[in-house]
Amino acid sequence: MIALLVAASFALVFTLVLTPSFARLFRRMRLGQFIRADTPTTHVVKRGTPSMGGIVFITGAILGYFVGKVVSAVVGQTITAPEFTPSALLVILLTVAAAAVGFLDDFLKVRKRNSLGLRGIWKIVLVAIAAAGFAAIGLSVTDDLGRRPVSTSVSLFRDISWLDLTQIFTPAVGTVIAVLLIVVITLGSTNAVNLTDGLDGLAAGASTFAIGSYIIIGFWQFQQSCVGGRVLGENLGKCYEVSDPLDLATIAAAIVGSLIGFLWWNTSPAQIMMGDTGSFGLGGALAALAVLSRTELLVLLIAGLFIVNPIVVIIQRTYFKVTHGRRIWRASPLHHHFEMVGWAEVTIVVRFWLIAGLFVAAGVGTFYLEWLSR
Repeated sequence: MIALLVAASFALVFTLVLTPSFARLFRRMRLGQFIRADTPTTHVVKRGTPSMGGIVFITGAILGYFVGKVVSAVVGQTITAPEFTPSALLVILLTVAAAAVGFLDDFLKVRKRNSLGLRGIWKIVLVAIAAAGFAAIGLSVTDDLGRRPVSTSVSLFRDISWLDLTQIFTPAVGTVIAVLLIVVITLGSTNAVNLTDGLDGLAAGASTFAIGSYIIIGFWQFQQSCVGGRVLGENLGKCYEVSDPLDLATIAAAIVGSLIGFLWWNTSPAQIMMGDTGSFGLGGALAALAVLSRTELLVLLIAGLFIVNPIVVIIQRTYFKVTHGRRIWRASPLHHHFEMVGWAEVTIVVRFWLIAGLFVAAGVGTFYLEWLSR
């Protein structure tokens, strides 16, 4: 618990204090935001705002996690070496790998001096490679109790026993399908967060809610773990077979703390943008937490706001092609539609935050109700 609190606090202070310095550095390096021609005209004033802010809060979150673990090891009753678990390191791995793809996209935008960065197909390929590597490692390593961080079963609130892919198919084929499923989840998550990152503070605030839910979920899974003597009697049938759930809560807390500090400078009018570096990194973190906590399907509810935007974009583009130029909404993603009809940016962001919070409340509430029902 000490590690969780220290990780969140350190990450928050890091981004709250140092984000302005990073913004000035990025401005001197001319790492400014480029605005697409098809976005609302109100965004023109944002041209040149320092971008790649994801570097700041991802760095803060990673440092926060390690500092939290070290402090926890030092202030205990007996000083021990800090233990960095495979689960938390896997979250960091996928977060950094996805952020690296976003960074390459941001860098190419700066180099070309326009809003066109890495080609879409290459984003898909590189994120898919990162997700496949994450899945392969997660299926290979074990924690101190012999549990693998990644499972070959499809999960909702926990692994669904009758959807173990290695039992439905052969072990080899089932494992490949499980890896492909994780790739799909990661691609969906990174693109969903990226599409939502269109207004000052929108993606950062919504991600704070979604990733924050895994602090609650991870801590509850730790309290109700099937090992360690914490679950007895009638609750044995309710326990969770999750590898290092408390460490998942700790890295989630570090990310949330870092996002809150960053959000202080990212709200309208933003002094720094997260860029694709940040949105891809957050998408990777969200996917990793869902897979490792065995809530792969539940994340569709927890991250409901992020799911809406891709659906709107798909419907809009399909309708546009079928009707040869007609639109359902004035613009997509959905937050741009509300800008076009005259809503103030702050109004849109706050209302979308409220919607994101409601989705998270529904997801966490459903997670708890499942436990009660068993």
